[in-house]
Amino acid sequence: MAADILLYQTDLVPVGQDQKQHLELSRDLAERFNRDFGETFKIPEPFIPKAGASIKSLQDPEKKMSKSDENAAGSIFLLDDADTITKKIKRAVTDSGTSIEFDESRPAINNLLTIYQLVTDKTADECVAHFEGKMYGQFKSELAESVVEFLRPFQERVKQYDDATLREILDRGAEKARSVASETLANVYERTGIK
Repeated sequence: MAADILLYQTDLVPVGQDQKQHLELSRDLAERFNRDFGETFKIPEPFIPKAGASIKSLQDPEKKMSKSDENAAGSIFLLDDADTITKKIKRAVTDSGTSIEFDESRPAINNLLTIYQLVTDKTADECVAHFEGKMYGQFKSELAESVVEFLRPFQERVKQYDDATLREILDRGAEKARSVASETLANVYERTGIK
């Protein structure tokens, strides 16, 4: 991960709380290399969003949401259709209690509210006020609709591309990445005397 960050001369790295230590290692390596061999790497800064730095599984709010989760119902995938998203959210685990508010001691409802906040771009206070006096069923229905609408533009854009066009886009991106990486490696080799 550190090599991927430093190789491409990254300024700002979006990370979740669980990945912050990887970025710190990258920063330490860059600073040490620059000190010993001269200014070579940019020192990357973390970007940790105030809301949503760690989205949890819909089925186990103690674990982060992950594409590798054995339980596919725990994750929302970018290309999930509306029915699938709605089913996953309606089956999402909730905590005991009835109030819909941000509360670290209630990780399940906290997670669902965080997702709602992210996809609607509302503040935490606006989210809580919006659902005051409402039940979990109504909250989950509205959350599902909001997630579906949030993903719709992305999904429509993906449908515009056939496999050949996607391959061409990926190849262009890979070439651009290779160009940046080659320049960085050349600087590293020159400064260390390897070449």
